[in-house]
Amino acid sequence: MDAHRRPLLDRTPALLAEGYAWLPNRMRDSNGSVLRTRLLGRPALAVRGPEAVRFFYDESHVRRHGAVPAPVLDTLFGQGAVHTLDGDAHRTRKELFLPLLEADPVARLTDHVTTAWDEAVRSWSERDRVVLFDEAAVVLTRGVRDWAGLPPRSFDAEPLALDLVAMVDGFATPGPRHLRARRARARQETRMARLVEEVGSGDLVAPADSVLERVARHRDPAEGPLDSRTAAVELLNVLRPTVAVSWFVAFAAHALHRWPAHRERLRGGDAEFATAFAHEVRRFYPFAPFLGGRTVTGLTWHGESVPAGGILLLDVYGQNHDEELWGDPYAFRPERFLDRLPGRDELIPQGGGDPAAGHRCPGERVTVGLLEALAVRLARLEYTVPEQDLRIPLRRIPTRPRSGFAVTGDALPDRASAHPSTTRQATTRTGPVG
Repeated sequence: MDAHRRPLLDRTPALLAEGYAWLPNRMRDSNGSVLRTRLLGRPALAVRGPEAVRFFYDESHVRRHGAVPAPVLDTLFGQGAVHTLDGDAHRTRKELFLPLLEADPVARLTDHVTTAWDEAVRSWSERDRVVLFDEAAVVLTRGVRDWAGLPPRSFDAEPLALDLVAMVDGFATPGPRHLRARRARARQETRMARLVEEVGSGDLVAPADSVLERVARHRDPAEGPLDSRTAAVELLNVLRPTVAVSWFVAFAAHALHRWPAHRERLRGGDAEFATAFAHEVRRFYPFAPFLGGRTVTGLTWHGESVPAGGILLLDVYGQNHDEELWGDPYAFRPERFLDRLPGRDELIPQGGGDPAAGHRCPGERVTVGLLEALAVRLARLEYTVPEQDLRIPLRRIPTRPRSGFAVTGDALPDRASAHPSTTRQATTRTGPVG
């Protein structure tokens, strides 16, 4: 048999073992930007590069319905979520989110989150040790809860934050983390569905044009009003990605620790640099390893083929570290985004294509805006970084600093703005690609 057409071994065990490195390593071994493989029992084709992004997001090539594995739906996205729809159904459902993600609503969300951050910071100096990942998750939860119109008395920020973090933390792994994610989603879907029903019955008045009010009254043209469970899923699909920014906050702290020269420029309030820093954190540090869809028809890319019903993979981590796109991709250099704005299909930590019409995450503007604001505030804090394990394991998806990035000492913005950083070195044995 032709070696090129020889049946391929399923590489799912290798993915689980190698994590983020699995696909980039295979792509490197193939000496190109395309790879034939097998995943989840199906033939798969992996692609990379701006042209490949456009190929991947062509709806005549790939569909999402039936493509997202059930374990991911039952933890990260939820059954019936917008991520599982195609064509007009997807575009109509996405209209639920797009008005919320324009400049003014994003600015209001950022105000809610930064207010919650500033309130939290005032208590940090009274504590022996603060884990930034955990604190950021609670701050982000409190901010998005209030912005979305959820009643604070019914949704305490700390337990809600634990569940939202669990949904993200356990979507890509078997074992205890996955079970926690399933339980968290089931618990919060039940609570959110009950909340939507209260709004629908008139027992609760949602703030005008809030996320809660919009979800409760949304209608799909073919299906009519969303049932309470689907509405709960979509409500969580606003809350959960916002709280996932806590991963990037921990990464930002890690970057400022490893490369403290960036701190002064952020502290000074350079808005352009804050944006560039946010982009570089999202490019440099690992979050989504790849994206996938089910092929509508047989496809060929650069001489390699996959049949209809196979899997098309977009190598997100590999593209964000592609030498040809970025030059010295494993150097953390925010200045690269001062020299040029990132191309739509070049920087793809949250997918590519048009967020209004396609499957690129519409919350990308939220992520960038929140990270800009919180990175500046983080740079203005005074703290000490105690000895801890700051390694970022690439086998763990999603990964983060093992310690969550713990700090001690004063964390008062007014004092920090008047004095240089007192951050001392911690034991950082490897970086995010170690």
